[in-house]
Amino acid sequence: MSFHHRLAALVLAGVVAVQPLAADNLPDLGEAASSDLSPATEKKIGQQIMHEIRWRDPSYLDDADVEAYLNQIGGRLAAASSDPGIGFYFFGVNDSSINAFAMPGGYIGVNSGLLLAAQSESELAGVLAHEISHVTQRHIARQVMREKQLSVGTMLAMVVGLLAARSNANIASAAVIGSQAGAVSAQLGFSRDFEREADRSGFDILKKAGFEVRGMSIFFDRLQRASRVYENNAPVYLRTHPVTGERISDMQNREQSVSYKQVADSLEFHLVRAKLRAKQGTPAEAVKALQMLVGDKKFASQTAAHYGLAVALARNRDWSGAEQEILAARKQKTPSPLLDHLHADIRIAQGDADGGLALYREAMVRYPLNQALIYGYGEALTGQRRFADALQFAETQLQLYPEDVRLHKLRAESYAGLGKRAQQHRALGEVYALQGQTPAAVEQLQLAQKAGDANFYEMSVIDARLRELKQKQIEEMKEKKKW
Repeated sequence: MSFHHRLAALVLAGVVAVQPLAADNLPDLGEAASSDLSPATEKKIGQQIMHEIRWRDPSYLDDADVEAYLNQIGGRLAAASSDPGIGFYFFGVNDSSINAFAMPGGYIGVNSGLLLAAQSESELAGVLAHEISHVTQRHIARQVMREKQLSVGTMLAMVVGLLAARSNANIASAAVIGSQAGAVSAQLGFSRDFEREADRSGFDILKKAGFEVRGMSIFFDRLQRASRVYENNAPVYLRTHPVTGERISDMQNREQSVSYKQVADSLEFHLVRAKLRAKQGTPAEAVKALQMLVGDKKFASQTAAHYGLAVALARNRDWSGAEQEILAARKQKTPSPLLDHLHADIRIAQGDADGGLALYREAMVRYPLNQALIYGYGEALTGQRRFADALQFAETQLQLYPEDVRLHKLRAESYAGLGKRAQQHRALGEVYALQGQTPAAVEQLQLAQKAGDANFYEMSVIDARLRELKQKQIEEMKEKKKW
């Protein structure tokens, strides 16, 4: 089953059945006065869908380096949009097809195939700016609200159908089978007007963010020309975002008013692409392909070429070879947290735990907000069974990122390593609560009560939190009955 089929199934199961959204907070779609799907409701829907993708779908690209880069470039673009306060979040999908899709609430998925197909960072930025515009122009809400007299369940199924259509045009109908939305005649793909509106808004975003505005039209034009070769098997992005000659002409006309400027790609753009290439095929195949690339010197970035080969060699467990290549990459004097991250892991894999951890600490001083380094350092500490250090680190980071599920997992693993069962279950309870799984969170807090190794203060905290979660569970059950 493809990512997009699983996505539709997960969303239907997760949003409609497992954890329904608060009906009291949803608009009464039968009233003329409530003719809008509120931004708050969109955010709730998007959050729940994101939970399902991140924690239940194997095609979610669980790579902190890639996700950090997507949010770096996406955040730069979102800051230049008409509504940066939406709170955008960008994530990767391990799918070789060329595609990106916007979800309710500002969650934007980017296929690995798209990252590899973009020949410049401005081309990638053009696609992301287009998807950001679908969110800021509230196209999902406007599409759903074209149909009045919708129940809450029908509205959510419509959103699921719209999301499925954006991720894969061939399964839109499958996403709404058995739901009331199956009888609704609304178009599941965005209209041509919406696409043109996203083009115009995306162009403005590109310009304000400092990218080459021609990146959008160049990428879309190349896809359109490629579609003539694909014939009936066009790239997914073309099927979900129909690109016409008229749209490309409109983009090119707007470009005429902007003087050309060469915008250099960031090093991270090349490093992320090199890492994705190194993850393709078997480890031996990846090593061979990257060795040819380095040997033939057919690369846009020498640093990225050596880095990609280091990733491939690490996959093949050739640690000395990987060390040699990462040092070659660092000799180019082009610093990056991705280089530091890999170098630290290679040192640890070779048995130099102290050296690897020291590299992590130095890198976190240079890049204190880089989540990939934070997660990597925490995993390295637990991997070395330094559970007390890992717990202290997790607690410190949670003060900055109190809703970071990975940090709560690190805390739970640290407590487990220290043999503190009550605190382990309490930490796992927070993991489940943040994932929207209240019953599982309640169960963990109950196990914490029974563990028998918590002191009076710890038991007081556990009891208070359990009462909160039980009340939340009752409220969710009441909301479900309203459906």
